[in-house]
Amino acid sequence: MTVPAAVLVVGASAAGLATAEALRRHGYRGALTVLGEEPHAPYDRPPLSKQVLAGRWEHGRATLRDEAQLAELGAEFVLGDRAVGLDAGARTVATAAGRSLRADAVVLATGVRARRLPGQPDLAGVHVLRTLDDALALRSDLLRHGPDSRGLTGTSDAPDASGRRLVVVGDGVLGSEVAATARDMGADVTLAGPQPAPMAAQLGHGAAGLLARLHASRGVRLRPGAAVESLTGERGRVTGVRLETGETLPADVVVVALGAVPATAWLEGSGLRTDDGVVCDSRCRAADGVYAAGDVARWHHDALGTHMRLENRTNATGQALAVASAVLGDERPYRPVPYFWTDQFGTRVQMYGRPAAGTGTRTDADAEVAVVEGDMADGRFVAVHRSGGAITGVLGWNMPKQTLRYRRELADAYAALSAAA
Repeated sequence: MTVPAAVLVVGASAAGLATAEALRRHGYRGALTVLGEEPHAPYDRPPLSKQVLAGRWEHGRATLRDEAQLAELGAEFVLGDRAVGLDAGARTVATAAGRSLRADAVVLATGVRARRLPGQPDLAGVHVLRTLDDALALRSDLLRHGPDSRGLTGTSDAPDASGRRLVVVGDGVLGSEVAATARDMGADVTLAGPQPAPMAAQLGHGAAGLLARLHASRGVRLRPGAAVESLTGERGRVTGVRLETGETLPADVVVVALGAVPATAWLEGSGLRTDDGVVCDSRCRAADGVYAAGDVARWHHDALGTHMRLENRTNATGQALAVASAVLGDERPYRPVPYFWTDQFGTRVQMYGRPAAGTGTRTDADAEVAVVEGDMADGRFVAVHRSGGAITGVLGWNMPKQTLRYRRELADAYAALSAAA
């Protein structure tokens, strides 16, 4: 395979930056361009719902590399310009500002966009949280006080969010993290979502129930199984969240955290296949000379025998490394052990693989969960998930080192599946 003379990375994300850095580490000396929709230099997203929202970090601390480090890459960063079209055959990207960027290899790392409520009205006080600007806007709104109990007037220099009524719509990872952070800031928080407990799909029912108890013990009001019908407003600002039961949850601020959709709309007519992401083969290749990495990539995981898409920081980096190698001719199947972590109320929760009941390959009756170290009652434990006797996941609760040891069994199982693929 001929080494490309020019590489274009679309998306100045963690995955995009990691791809560019890996290319240089592997000795690539060709032209390298990174196109980013936001005006900011590449930054880390996990701190947005925690350290940045809470104000423990200045927003600049979330930046992944400083100016000198970016300059050392010898790449051209085109920021504040959105990709609007791709000719996959010609490997040419058109931008909103009228640029036409061509390369011999194109890496798509455009990530995802926040999902909104159907027909979501344009009301002040309603937020999503995906970007740095989103996090700063939400923090400002949570800290805004005034004589009106709904926060319609006032300033944003208050020291905490006391008196602010926040409703978080969505009980996945992001919604749970926002609820925990806002509660620590002093807000009156209600977490409403369709699941029986926060993060049930990601953790399994047992650990999700423990997380629910943790939130409740810290004063978060939980509304499990709550289907949201609409938002209510007055004078252009949100006043509540109406549930399908007819009940309205009063709110000064609302965060819609209903997951995300891959940022692929701009690829219509490109010739690429998109279906819950950019569809790729096991080498993360979407077409000849076109690859995808990070949240936007839906690639074939040979070990698991299915296409999958992972939305987490760990995968963004790991997949970027695989893509960089593929661009330079070293194409190998990308077969990671899925992993994510979350920090809520000082608790570190880690998940390798998938909860047994959530694999989609077996019924709940086949699922087994066993605590193999520690004790759930003590708030420190490791649990192993199995389905049909086969390990599917390892969950750690405030035991990171011990969790890593059991992760090795899961990695061995993936390796065996890979060998058989």
